[in-house]
Amino acid sequence: RMPRASPTEMTPNQLARQIGTPDCPALIDLRIDADFDADPVFIPGARRHAAADIVDLVPALTVRRAILYCHKGLKISQGAAAILRCEGVQAETLEGGMVSWRDAALPTVTAAALPVAQTSGGTLWVPRARPKIDRIACPWLLRRFVDPMARFLFVAPSQVDLVAERFGATAFDMPDGAWSHRGAFCTFDTMLAEFGLKVPALDRLAEIVRGADTDRHDLAPEAAGLLAVSLGLSRMYRDDLQQLEAGMGLYDALYRWARDAQDEGHDWPAAKG
Repeated sequence: RMPRASPTEMTPNQLARQIGTPDCPALIDLRIDADFDADPVFIPGARRHAAADIVDLVPALTVRRAILYCHKGLKISQGAAAILRCEGVQAETLEGGMVSWRDAALPTVTAAALPVAQTSGGTLWVPRARPKIDRIACPWLLRRFVDPMARFLFVAPSQVDLVAERFGATAFDMPDGAWSHRGAFCTFDTMLAEFGLKVPALDRLAEIVRGADTDRHDLAPEAAGLLAVSLGLSRMYRDDLQQLEAGMGLYDALYRWARDAQDEGHDWPAAKG
């Protein structure tokens, strides 16, 4: 284990290992407008908040630890984190702030690609009902790397665009839509490109999703397995949101395999230890 910079700080590499996992802390971007405008990207999964109003986040953080960062990880994030700790929140700061994250060449999300958040705080997306692959993989990507508060309205295909317009949401995985297939690439690929997410494990996962979603199992041997499990999940759940919750665990496992276990095999009989 790498040593902590201090008991209340986390290094960029330590935080990077938690990005994309179910246990990732809430990430709060406290940069002032000038610093954000000069570098309009987020650490994956982060959301902006004004340091002066940090106590407004206390109710949402009572059951979830938080990592706060500003431009250089100094007075703004350290002061705001100290205030949260006074309110009983488990809060830490990112050592060196956004500058150190950038210097370490760690992944970011292009802020301009994010739809406007709802008054509830999260983005709202509309896919077709009865999801199989892309419409589970994309919500997983959004919640784990873009917006943990993202919500999804599964509706009849004929109503996707109308619902999106009526409720100020973003339609995705619809033919001819902005957030959809592009040539040989699926919607998962489109989201990676639009958000500027450059993560080797996500690139590997994208090959599997693309192969399963476009019937190109030659792209990755795991694609056939993903198709089989996805079709099985679609028959286990009548409720699309329940299916999504089950699918989150599936993609969590695939991501961790792509990140940490691609070189590991399994055979029988097991090697003697």
